[in-house]
Amino acid sequence: MLTVHHLRISQSERIVWLCEELGLDYELKLYNRDPETRLAPPELKALHPMEIAPLIEDGDVLLGESGAIVEYIVGKYAPDTDLVPGPDHPDFADHLYWFHFANATFMTNGMMQIAVGAVEAEMPPSLAKRVTNAWAQIERRLGEADYFGGSQLTTADIMMVFQLTTSRAFNNMTIDHLPNLKAYLQRIGERDAYERAMAKAEPGFPPKLD
Repeated sequence: MLTVHHLRISQSERIVWLCEELGLDYELKLYNRDPETRLAPPELKALHPMEIAPLIEDGDVLLGESGAIVEYIVGKYAPDTDLVPGPDHPDFADHLYWFHFANATFMTNGMMQIAVGAVEAEMPPSLAKRVTNAWAQIERRLGEADYFGGSQLTTADIMMVFQLTTSRAFNNMTIDHLPNLKAYLQRIGERDAYERAMAKAEPGFPPKLD
């Protein structure tokens, strides 16, 4: 059986959500963060050289990196899913862009913000502009389409939502000035698969949807 290793309050919630959207049978193993370091506990670190989540086990396969895991699960267990538009679909290019934007740009910006804050430094103007541009682009996109990948939910949304919800819950950022994003997160929160995923992955931690 497919096993998903999920570190609480981390981007590995994406994999739980994907499995729920696809209706897969899987085993979920939850790990709490080390109370002192806030990093993965020893039993999770021991599984993979990177010592982080997400990780999946599937027979002899042990795979990390959320984007790679999403592609692996879809390719092996749901190759015909509507969550991934094909090359002939009008949303194909937009889906690809936002699927990769999630970690290549958006998550990177967030991690740099955390690093700057950790050393109590001032945000470099170039980084501040990148962050502002990213949020503006998100708001603009969600005014053009109901979902990042286009007219329906895709794996681009599954990659994007963590940074918009769980991660944002810890930096006190308001989205009151982003009405398209607020409406989008309400749509996400109403999905049965998302509700099931968050209840399993983050029990006692309501999704940050406002």
